[in-house]
Amino acid sequence: MSLNTAAQARSGPQPQTLSRNFRLFGIALRKLVWPAIPVAEFCKKSVQLDLKMACIGGVYDEDVFTAMGIRCRFRHVLAALLGPWVLCSALPAAEPIPDSDCLQCHEDRELTRTNAQGQTVSLYVDAAILKASRHATNTCWSCHSDIGPGHPDDGVAVRPVACAPCHSEQSETYGASVHGRAGLEGVPGVPTCQDCHGTHDIKSRGELSSRLSPTKLGTTCGACHEQEDRDVRESVHGTALAAGKRDAPTCTDCHLEHRIETLKGVAPAKISEQVCSQCHASERINARYRMPADRVKTFLGSYHGLAGRLGSTRAANCASCHGVHLILPSSDPRSSIHADNLVATCGKCHPGATSGFVAGRVHTDLSTGADVGSVVNRWVRRIYLVLIFGTIGVLATHNALIWWRKAAVTRQASLVAGEDRMDRNQRWQHLLLAVSFIVLAWSGFALKYPDSWVAWLLGADETIRRWSHRVAALVLVGLGVYHVFYLLLSTRGRALLRELLPARADWQEVRANTRYMTGRGPAAHPAHRFGYAEKFEYWAVVWGTIIMGVTGFMIWFPVVVSRVLPRWAVDVALTIHYYEAILACLAVLVWHFYHVIFDPDVYPLNWAFWTGRRPPVRPSLEATARPAGPSAGARPDGGTAGA
Repeated sequence: MSLNTAAQARSGPQPQTLSRNFRLFGIALRKLVWPAIPVAEFCKKSVQLDLKMACIGGVYDEDVFTAMGIRCRFRHVLAALLGPWVLCSALPAAEPIPDSDCLQCHEDRELTRTNAQGQTVSLYVDAAILKASRHATNTCWSCHSDIGPGHPDDGVAVRPVACAPCHSEQSETYGASVHGRAGLEGVPGVPTCQDCHGTHDIKSRGELSSRLSPTKLGTTCGACHEQEDRDVRESVHGTALAAGKRDAPTCTDCHLEHRIETLKGVAPAKISEQVCSQCHASERINARYRMPADRVKTFLGSYHGLAGRLGSTRAANCASCHGVHLILPSSDPRSSIHADNLVATCGKCHPGATSGFVAGRVHTDLSTGADVGSVVNRWVRRIYLVLIFGTIGVLATHNALIWWRKAAVTRQASLVAGEDRMDRNQRWQHLLLAVSFIVLAWSGFALKYPDSWVAWLLGADETIRRWSHRVAALVLVGLGVYHVFYLLLSTRGRALLRELLPARADWQEVRANTRYMTGRGPAAHPAHRFGYAEKFEYWAVVWGTIIMGVTGFMIWFPVVVSRVLPRWAVDVALTIHYYEAILACLAVLVWHFYHVIFDPDVYPLNWAFWTGRRPPVRPSLEATARPAGPSAGARPDGGTAGA
């Protein structure tokens, strides 16, 4: 049956209405503000790939705007402002056509048409197959809404079906694939949705009859990639899939699904770390099929793997040795890694390679290898480990003993002539502060980074890390409360508070130290018991303890907090807690450790935390290093005036 005959067989009213044109106003406005696809990029896809934008219930072309010859973004602004008038006058649309009207013609097995290439194409639609597909609930007009009531006698060519209205995310991803980009460049024969998914017989990937099922995907892709399909079928992957092993990779496991990638010319690290490692670094797959579990790890640790990870574009990757699609076991004479073929395989990158050169192993685990090379390497490693730990241990012990003897001298000097700094009560407070701070920092970063060495030192139990952090926090908060009472109620505490309050002398010390740092004056020493450095650190500890305490309890009791504050307040508290912890740790390392360890006036250690007394202030280094000038009346020849 021809199309003209089919048109004459149709009967019944074909009402038209302009009411649907107002939907186009919504489409234009939607495109104006839709952030998923840039406006210009969408227009390019719409025109060149013939992708259509749609609202629910109808599909309308964007080409009406293209014909106006207006730049992309201005076109959408104009559409949003003048949409109803332009669209109502330009694009009359038809009411949905019932499926029964379509099937009057398309259920005829003999219904055909001749395409532009002169080929006869069947237009038969099997309603049973359509009802068994993923689109069983769709109507014909859901996809073919550009067909009007005068079809096929109106002479309007039927446009390709647009999948983007319902599958916008997949369409956008496809546009970025090698197929989509080729379509934008005008390459003929580029596969579209229908070539891979089918037309009326679209099935879920999990159905065995689907074109995209693992057992049939090779045939689907092989329609265009015939040689690749033959190679994969002969490879270890293809034979495993044919044997029913569903974990065996198919085309889309390596090249992705809608964002189909070519792996030619990509960075070597991508092949080894992202493509092959999906299976060969999987503990589940390696254990299930009894495959070596160290292939990715040993390769990444080899020269080739390290070069690729460091950014080399010439380093060998997995495919360089094992092949791309025709991957065969080393026992197969056709394999690129068969013993007889290794010289040729390695020679591609290493001209002049010999059988002796290729005798080395790529996937070598020194801890388990039984060959001569692995055994020798293993013993060399053991000898060097003993040598390293022994040598460095002796050197460290030597320096530690010397440091301790020198520290003992400064400790004795502080007892004899040092300055009184901390009484017993204050030293106990300092000890609790130091211990709780160390535990909090350690356990806190272990909770934040559970895979780090910091967490490993505390053990694998998250409960231990969590409760050690909480107990240390309670100790710190309790110490803070005690310290407040100590400052207010004890005589020594009130005196300490007065000495730690900012004073005018602190500003004078800052100015003097500024002159000293710029070489314009001598080193400044505090006019009172505590200088600005000690006062700054003390009040920083007070401030940090309050901040960490408040945010810590908010994180500990989020349900209680969310009853009186917005839920996001807990998230903000977590952020403050994290960055305040980093600030506190760095301040201790940079500021506190300098003043109690690395300052030449107290080096190698300020023993005030232990003895309560600070070492005596040493003479200025500049004063001791400055050569003495000639005495009054001295002559250059060594005599004196008047001699």
